[in-house]
Amino acid sequence: MGHKSGFVNIIGNPNVGKSTLMNSFVGEKVSIITNKAQTTRHRIMGIVNSDDFQIVYSDTPGILKPNYKLQQSMMKFVDVALTDADIILYVTDVVESADKNQKYIDKLSKTDTPVLLLINKLDLSNQEHLESLVESWKSRVPNAEIIPVSATENFNVDTVLKRILDLLPEGPAFFPKDQLSDKTERFFVQEIIREKIFLNYKKEIPYSCEVNVEEFKDEGGIIKIRAIIYVMRDSQKGIIIGHKGQSLKRVGMEARKDIEAFFEKKAFLETHVKVLKDWREKEGNLERFGYEQ
Repeated sequence: MGHKSGFVNIIGNPNVGKSTLMNSFVGEKVSIITNKAQTTRHRIMGIVNSDDFQIVYSDTPGILKPNYKLQQSMMKFVDVALTDADIILYVTDVVESADKNQKYIDKLSKTDTPVLLLINKLDLSNQEHLESLVESWKSRVPNAEIIPVSATENFNVDTVLKRILDLLPEGPAFFPKDQLSDKTERFFVQEIIREKIFLNYKKEIPYSCEVNVEEFKDEGGIIKIRAIIYVMRDSQKGIIIGHKGQSLKRVGMEARKDIEAFFEKKAFLETHVKVLKDWREKEGNLERFGYEQ
């Protein structure tokens, strides 16, 4: 048998565990994780290599009904992921309703692409409830293979990998064998900082923020980074900075630790906050931040 390669695209509603599964498959933290919806905004590829195969996983934003242009761009990532996949991993869980976002379920049921439907968070359910969910999903997406999993407990993840390898088409590698992702070093720094914003602030604040790394210098023993956190209003800038700068300092300290762990070297992180009014609605800003395809 020849070399296998293909795109395995992960889609599903918010908070079902897509990013946790992605990181488990890849073996590295390439997608940020919080308990808030819409944490993932981009399509993020994680590449797994061996001598015999290359699997290009894609994590995508959670499916939603867009309320502004940023969310419209996020849903474009999902739509493209449905069309260019060699294998689709549709992730649901034991909590959400099986008829949520029926439009995408209809698309899944009509696709010719192999679909593995993963029912995540198995550790939060019981056998009777799980059997009921499986039957419900069988009736909705009869073309899918249904596999119960637990991303946090790493249960059945190896079963999913085996099925992916069975279904993967033969072909050459799409990326160099030593490449982890299609994203840049700056992108991962931006995502780490954004994750800390999601973890440290409440309500609308994380959804109003975007991060841009303006300077990234690897000087051998240390990486020097200057990042800008953009918000939509002056009042949000004050909240991000906090009393005597303590909130921003906490975000910076937490982000720096993760950056150092990710790159395995010391880092100096300088952060600033600027107001960019209504950036979520302006195509020029969305393109600048990498959301326009």
